[in-house]
Amino acid sequence: MIMNSHQHNEILVLSPEGKITLGDGDQELGEAVRTALANGHRKIILNFSKVSYLDSSGVGELVGCYTSIKGRGGELRICGMSHKIFSLIKMTSLHSVFEVKDTEEEALAGF
Repeated sequence: MIMNSHQHNEILVLSPEGKITLGDGDQELGEAVRTALANGHRKIILNFSKVSYLDSSGVGELVGCYTSIKGRGGELRICGMSHKIFSLIKMTSLHSVFEVKDTEEEALAGF
């Protein structure tokens, strides 16, 4: 997995590319969020538009990211999920926990 990032005012956008699965991207996602928090970022968007696959380990890492961000008084938005990935999030009822937006623009406006 490749992690790209850019900043829009005080909002950090993390854009992973590839798969987020056990041993392939799950830990990198968590590390990117922990690094962002350590650097003072509290408003974070995860743009999943270039994520091709997410397994249960990746879902678990998303929950860990959410918990870490909330624990530091931050906010998380997720955008750009494919239909297949959103179906997995919906099946686990996490769509009611995460703030999910269709596009990065919508996620930015949510802050």
